[in-house]
Amino acid sequence: MTKHSVYLGLGSNLGQKEENIRKAIELIGLRVGLVARQSSLISTEPWGFESDNQFVNAAVLCLTELSPREVLRATQKIEREMGRSHKSVGGNYSDRIIDIDILLYDELRVDEPDLQIPHPLMLKREFVMIPLREIRD
Repeated sequence: MTKHSVYLGLGSNLGQKEENIRKAIELIGLRVGLVARQSSLISTEPWGFESDNQFVNAAVLCLTELSPREVLRATQKIEREMGRSHKSVGGNYSDRIIDIDILLYDELRVDEPDLQIPHPLMLKREFVMIPLREIRD
């Protein structure tokens, strides 16, 4: 089976943020595929909404046999299991225990209502690009 390279962005601004990121990465390794690279954890301001809670962000490169849709299902299940009750919709963002976004999947382009690859806002978000550059260079 062919291994695909999928880059995921992670963020947390509730609870034990660093531990939330570590737990999500561990679950990604178990359910999505080998985590081949992991960025440093960075602390960032909330983006797109007001909050007193700083974020911790990271990015990982995962080698997977899953399709993009299967990666989306797996990461959404991890988010739910970790306590995330709803995804941000229509630019309405809120505090979250964990957020996992598919940033890139090989050279693939996907434009579906619930799945866009490359992630449409990643170039506007330094909290995504800083960790992503760290593991892509």
